[in-house]
Amino acid sequence: MNTKNLDIGYNENLIVKELNLEIPIGKITALVGANGSGKSTILKTMARIMSPKEGTVLLDGKSIHAQSTKEVAKQLAILPQNPTAPDGLTVYELVNYGRFPHQQGFGALSTEDKRIINWALEMTGMNKFYNRPVDQLSGGQRQRAWIAMALAQQTDILFLDEPTTFLDMAHQLEVLKLLEKLNREEKRTIIMVVHDLNHASRYAQHMVAIRSGTVVSEGAPEKVMTQKVLREVFGIEADIILDPRIGVPLCIPYELASINEKEKHKYKALKTG
Repeated sequence: MNTKNLDIGYNENLIVKELNLEIPIGKITALVGANGSGKSTILKTMARIMSPKEGTVLLDGKSIHAQSTKEVAKQLAILPQNPTAPDGLTVYELVNYGRFPHQQGFGALSTEDKRIINWALEMTGMNKFYNRPVDQLSGGQRQRAWIAMALAQQTDILFLDEPTTFLDMAHQLEVLKLLEKLNREEKRTIIMVVHDLNHASRYAQHMVAIRSGTVVSEGAPEKVMTQKVLREVFGIEADIILDPRIGVPLCIPYELASINEKEKHKYKALKTG
């Protein structure tokens, strides 16, 4: 999957210009950048929620915006930021919606549909909550229910827009571990916008750092998680250390890159004093 000379904007405001991006198949890709950098806009356009002003998104060599909604839904699923379900909708009913692209006629669930729904519930650990209303779940459980719905679509590609937003640390790990499992065991291609740089480095094999709608750096975490890239993309000074368990780079920010020399000396004096 890739983009070709992609221009994206709202009304006359151009946010992304001539974006050429290649998404590696079978890997987890993390889009990172400061607030307002355009990462969520890029994700929505690649997932066909938004239409580009110019250029195209190619899926298996075909323009994604020239294909029907149902055809695209058989190839990719998207979990938007903070999705909401109608009051009282159960987990099983929510996951049912994932089978819509594959249904015909009046949309009655087939034996195969039910098998896949049960598989998605089991894969996400939500089978024991299948009859629970979605609005009565914890944050991590709710995210897993939505991921189960996306899995029920049986697509090879999964898009997620900040899937751990507003979750505590335990629930963040719960969701990220699930995505890691889906990639490892199901070979799903996962593209996600990630707020936490260390989560991106830990769980993604490929990172794309974006600033003002432009790709500053892309590649393996060790290529993207550098002092130079973090200074340019986030405007921070940071130390980069290796995770003692798995060896991926971790970011420890300590000051703004724009801080002036006088303030730097004052900061150093405070540290040594």
